[in-house]
Amino acid sequence: MNSLQQLAAFAATARHGSFAAAAREAGSAPSTLAKAVGRLEQALGVRLFHRTTRQVSLTPDGERLYARCQRLLVEVDELQAEASGVRAQVTGVLRIDLPIVLGRRFVLPMLGELSRRHPGLAFDVRLQDAYVDLVKEGVDAAVRIGELKDSSLVARRIGSQSLVLVASPAYLAARGSPRRLDQLGGHDALVFRLPSSGRDRPWQFRQKGRPVDLHPPTRLRISEGEGLVQAALLGLGLAQVPDYFVRDELARGELVEVLPNLRPAAMPVSLVYPAARLVPQRVRVLAEALQALQLR
Repeated sequence: MNSLQQLAAFAATARHGSFAAAAREAGSAPSTLAKAVGRLEQALGVRLFHRTTRQVSLTPDGERLYARCQRLLVEVDELQAEASGVRAQVTGVLRIDLPIVLGRRFVLPMLGELSRRHPGLAFDVRLQDAYVDLVKEGVDAAVRIGELKDSSLVARRIGSQSLVLVASPAYLAARGSPRRLDQLGGHDALVFRLPSSGRDRPWQFRQKGRPVDLHPPTRLRISEGEGLVQAALLGLGLAQVPDYFVRDELARGELVEVLPNLRPAAMPVSLVYPAARLVPQRVRVLAEALQALQLR
C-alpha cells in the first residue's frame, strides 16, 4: 500500500503544481507529500518533478507516469468502494471542465441538484472554452461540442447544439436583411475567435443539403460567446452563435435570426472522460444527470 500512497501523493502534487496546494486538499503536511514523492523517485530511479521554492513541474518521466497512474488510482478507488459496499454512495471531488455559457446556464444548476442528492460529493468546476488535456490536468470529465478528435477519450453524447445567424432589428433596418449567402459580403461580420487555436471560427451553413463554410472579413472578433451576443445586441453586425445563447433575445424580439432556412446541421454535445475499465461513480452520476437535461 505504501507504493499506492506514494503514487497518490505524486498525482495530487502534479495536479496542483505544488506540495502545499496538494497537502491542503489531502489534509496533510506538505513535507509528508514531498517525502512520499521523494521515496517514489528513489524507488523508480527517475526524477519526477522540477522543483523551485514556490512550485513544481513535471519532468518528461513525470508526465509519462502521471498519464498512466491516473487510471490506476481511479480503479483502486472503485475497487475499494465495491469491497466496502458503499458503491451507491457517491463521494469524492468531481473535477469537470465546461464551456463557459453552457456550463453557467445549464450545468451549474444541475450540479446544485447533484450536491443535494449526494452530500459526500464535492465539485471543482472549470469554466473555459479552451480544451484541456484531461489526464494531464487531473480532470474527471469535460463537456465538449462538435466532432471529437481525441480517440483516447470515452465520449457519451448528451445533446446537440445548433448555430444561428442573428442581428439586431436596428442593424437590419439600417443595412437590410440578407436573403442569400452571396449577400453577406456587404455586411459587418462579428466573428468568434476559437480559444483552442486562436483562429476565427467560420460561419457555417447548409445549402441544398451540403455544408458551406464562410470566412467573412471582420473588424471585430471576440473570444467569448456572451460578448459576441452583446455586440449583436448593440447593432454592430451579424453574429453566428449557438441557439441557446440567444433563445430569450429572439423570443423578446431583441435579435432576429437571419437566413434561418440555411442553418447548419446540429453539432453533438458530448461528455468525455479518460478511458478506464472502471468509470468513477461520480462520473457515472454526472453523465446520467446531463443526459436528463436533454441539451438541444
